[in-house]
Amino acid sequence: MVERRQTQRFVYVLVFLGTAAVLTFFRLLPIGVYGTAQGIETEGMPNSSWLSNFPLPDIMLCLTLAWVIRRPDMLPAPVIVGYFLLEDLLLMRPPGLWALIVLLTTEFLRVRNEQLRGYGFWLEYLLVILLLLFMFLANRAILAIVMVPQAPLGLSLQFFLGTVVAYPVIVALSHFAFGLRKPATGEVDSLGQKL
Repeated sequence: MVERRQTQRFVYVLVFLGTAAVLTFFRLLPIGVYGTAQGIETEGMPNSSWLSNFPLPDIMLCLTLAWVIRRPDMLPAPVIVGYFLLEDLLLMRPPGLWALIVLLTTEFLRVRNEQLRGYGFWLEYLLVILLLLFMFLANRAILAIVMVPQAPLGLSLQFFLGTVVAYPVIVALSHFAFGLRKPATGEVDSLGQKL
């Protein structure tokens, strides 16, 4: 019984890390929409489309928040910290700052898991918007305090809005592709264990 639950958790962690690897690979490519959206100019490529000037959302952040709200037991904190720390290093951000902010946010949600089960989607979405706003503002404030160069405020605001808009899409994809949903209060699995 315990082995089956651990196997399920292991599979979910592998799915999360596999998705993270694919998305990070495309995020690091200096071509196409994602490359130009990150401020990387590609030689000889036209940069005239409106999409190329709009930064794409942080899909992994949306996926992480959706995952922790729905099934926090399937995504341990060390996996979250490990991924976002690696992302900090690969994207040349201050190491550990964004990983710490994401960890604090996910642990805030994890502690309130029982309460979040009763929330409808729109109330959950409002909470996620407020948390994303807090995360982005906290990141900018800390970088400003230590005088680290950062992206212009307008670009950061576009990135924030793109992430907010992407959240419902990521929740829907998580539900249909990974079977990720919030268990009802008191719901048990096929073995009688509380979800």
